[in-house]
Amino acid sequence: MAGERTERRLAAILAADVVGYSRLMGADEVGTLAALKAIRRDVVDPAIGDHKGRIVKTTGDGLLVEFASAVDAVNCAMTVQGLMAERAKDGSKITFRIGINIGDIIIDGDDIFGDGVNIAARVESECKPGEVCLSSSAFEQVRSKTSFAFEDLGERSLKNIDRPVRLYAARPALATPHPDRERVELAKPLPLPDKPSIAVLPFQNMSGDPEQEYFADGMVEDIITALSRFKSLFVIARNTSFIYKGKSVNINQIGRDLGVRYVLEGSVRKAAGKLRITGQLIEAATNNHLWAEKFDGKVEDIFELQDKVVGNVVSSIAPMLELAEIERANQKPTEKLECYDFYLRGLSKHRSLQSGREARELFEKAIEKDRNFGPAYAMIAWGILMEQSTTGRPLRPEKLAQSLQFARIAAQLAPEDAFSLARSGHVLTYLGHEFDLGASMIEEALIRNPNLAAAWYSQGWVTMMCGDAAKAVESFDTMLRLSPLDPLRGSVWNGRAFALFLLGRYGEGRASAERTKQFYTDIHTLSPIALNCVGLGQLDEARDIVQQILKLSSQFSIARAMQAFPTRSKEYSRVIAAAFEQAGLPAG
Repeated sequence: MAGERTERRLAAILAADVVGYSRLMGADEVGTLAALKAIRRDVVDPAIGDHKGRIVKTTGDGLLVEFASAVDAVNCAMTVQGLMAERAKDGSKITFRIGINIGDIIIDGDDIFGDGVNIAARVESECKPGEVCLSSSAFEQVRSKTSFAFEDLGERSLKNIDRPVRLYAARPALATPHPDRERVELAKPLPLPDKPSIAVLPFQNMSGDPEQEYFADGMVEDIITALSRFKSLFVIARNTSFIYKGKSVNINQIGRDLGVRYVLEGSVRKAAGKLRITGQLIEAATNNHLWAEKFDGKVEDIFELQDKVVGNVVSSIAPMLELAEIERANQKPTEKLECYDFYLRGLSKHRSLQSGREARELFEKAIEKDRNFGPAYAMIAWGILMEQSTTGRPLRPEKLAQSLQFARIAAQLAPEDAFSLARSGHVLTYLGHEFDLGASMIEEALIRNPNLAAAWYSQGWVTMMCGDAAKAVESFDTMLRLSPLDPLRGSVWNGRAFALFLLGRYGEGRASAERTKQFYTDIHTLSPIALNCVGLGQLDEARDIVQQILKLSSQFSIARAMQAFPTRSKEYSRVIAAAFEQAGLPAG
């Protein structure tokens, strides 16, 4: 009824269940039920009574208990688990997982509901067999109030809970407690850096062949070096990550010890003259696997295989981390965003291709937070470039000047950042027609980071504008090998289509251009289709495409096309203009 008042209170909630209950019942239904009754009678119910708990409900394999005190709940849980460990020595097959949370609950007769109950149940499901785990809210109530040690398990994403919850595992009291304190708490985790952070662990040699040990170590060192070239990443140095060599590792613990969000691990296996290398990228706090891949090759091609693995791992991981960080930034409250968060949100908007203004505003907020953050300047300049390239409309003089200015600022602020150099060099070539300067900046970017797909993308366009279509195709193909699922691949196919037209490879050019349409349809996309149709002698189709272009921009003309597709090659300009004229595009 509308007038009834919901009764609430703060309580400590204990949720427990039997590990492998269905399996136990399937093996011995009668025996399992009898054993559970005995455990309830001799262990669980007495412990709950001794610690002032109230059993709210029971199921076949679990129970829910309410306590007024989190300390009582933990003491009860540890008592139960201690007694169950003793029973296991005598052959008992029943093991509990126990989760504890403190939170607000709703009272309904003898039953309880609410977020506090749900979190307790989810915490329990994260426990290992025989373990007691606490939410951070419960831990804060019991720290320094019991004789137990607590291990920080990091943040976990719990099913149907809309926020990460930090968990702590309770450990038995130490046999010889420190004389100056009642309990020992494990060291606090290192704070996470303000950008994506990763540790690359030594790959396991599964071959038993010492030669492969050197190979695996060398490959990991190369991966660490290659990742370190991405200025947007925080990469743990080789000397630190190799302290875990030959040890059994806990990914959660490594994340806390090293202060990293992501861990890359892998293995090398040799059999019958072949090598198999596997790698997997894991989010340390949640144990979520973000990426996994295996690579096969012949032992005699070992160094070629090593280069292949390093290139593929690095080019796959860098964008994967960026996407994961974008998602994380998009979930943060606006009032907690810093420079890099605004930048990541701007990248997310930029990639949608429909939110240019919103992307620019976010990049501007990043600059407000840090005036020396070069990548944000580079992306504002890049966004302005995209306005002209996709619409075919010349920029206003003040906007053009700002784009060139911001490209130069980005290069000055971040001269060692391959991404900023590549973006800035591309802008200065396309909008400023500074062909030699832009090309040299792209080359510098690739020297600094030869695994950066975005730099190969820019080299494709810039070398074509500089008059070398063959090198452009090679650059675009390299980019697609490095990052086959890259968000920019539509634009890469588009660039290949232009370059292939200039090389007279019209059939390949049209096929490449057609692939772009699955991503977007604009003047930049449709133009190489028309050009390659002319080259193939398909004039009617070329004229139909030009009519579609004019519907998008009625003022588009051959004169504007020369601005939209600039090149310092007079021959390239002549060929492009002649093909547009045959397709029926107005002269201007």
